[in-house]
Amino acid sequence: MPRSPDIAYPAVLQVLPALGGGGVERGTVEIAAAIARAGGRPLVASAGGMLSAAVERAGARNFLMPLATKNPRRIWANAGLLERLIRAENVDIVHARSRAPAWSAAIAARRTGARFVTTYHGAYNENIWFKRRYNAVMAGGDRVIAISRFIAALIESRHRTDPAKIRIIHRGVDPAIFDPETVTPPRIMRLSRAWRLEDGQPVVLLPGRITRWKGQGVLIDALARMANQDVCAVLVGDDQGRSKYVAELSAQAAALGVANRVRIVGHCDDMPAALRLADVVVNCSTDPEAFGRVVIEAQSMAAPVIATDHGGAVETIEHDVTGWRVTPGDAGELAAGLDYVLGLSDSARAEIGMAARASVIANYTVARMQAATLDVYRELLG
Repeated sequence: MPRSPDIAYPAVLQVLPALGGGGVERGTVEIAAAIARAGGRPLVASAGGMLSAAVERAGARNFLMPLATKNPRRIWANAGLLERLIRAENVDIVHARSRAPAWSAAIAARRTGARFVTTYHGAYNENIWFKRRYNAVMAGGDRVIAISRFIAALIESRHRTDPAKIRIIHRGVDPAIFDPETVTPPRIMRLSRAWRLEDGQPVVLLPGRITRWKGQGVLIDALARMANQDVCAVLVGDDQGRSKYVAELSAQAAALGVANRVRIVGHCDDMPAALRLADVVVNCSTDPEAFGRVVIEAQSMAAPVIATDHGGAVETIEHDVTGWRVTPGDAGELAAGLDYVLGLSDSARAEIGMAARASVIANYTVARMQAATLDVYRELLG
């Protein structure tokens, strides 16, 4: 591909549907910042969104395209838009982070000769016959980044991808932001008042989108089974329009007699304070998490964490050392685990919390994720 002598090298174009507030989008911003610091040119193509300004602050250029679509005709048209962008900007590497825009990006990369990288961010269900073919684009890069060992094994078994093309790069957290020493009491009190928590009441926090597979119903069931009947469960996360499921959770809590000990609080703008406020943080996902960024955020805050024993949590939680793992969907086992952790002494919980934070700093930081991703780019560029 011809290069203009006045254009810096290399240029990396990240492609995703939109710039919402999820982990994929935050990872896009973090990698854009790393590319800029390394002297490259970070470019991002998406339909825009709340993190557009963050992308620009990271030193990247935003290109708005209608990439938040699964329409086959639009996907084909988007391939042409991306091809023109790649040629105009002399893009060296195209990095796709989601399936529908990855199809457009793969076509454009093939037409232009740009190297093609994918990050396989999810376990991606295959409940419809053509889904495996649809998902396969995420396993078809010159390099395929798996966000956990669990996902790497899935890619190999499901798509028969050459293991030599797969690079395991765990997601990361910024331990300077998620630092228990930096969260002031007024930040915690603000949330406590907003969530109507009683002084001294044990708090179990479940962060995550309000959607069935995240297991909010399992936690409500466990709350009713616990020996400790003073505990309040706080469900933090956007319901993304799932009002029927929210109503179902409220009805479940009422039927079990725990409605006065359940708070469904929606989005939280200060997650470090929320995690610091909690006595225990839980991940109740009934389907395996591809990685589970919430787990390492809680661990970075030195919070005791209980998570379901599958997916990425198997890698980030060493049972009874940096947290605890319980059987997915088993409300009775979760209830027993919560009673056990809340029954520990303050010093015992603190010891587990500090071991968890040390593990995050050693293995799961944004800086490590950025460095490993840049290494993949360098490897492809020779």
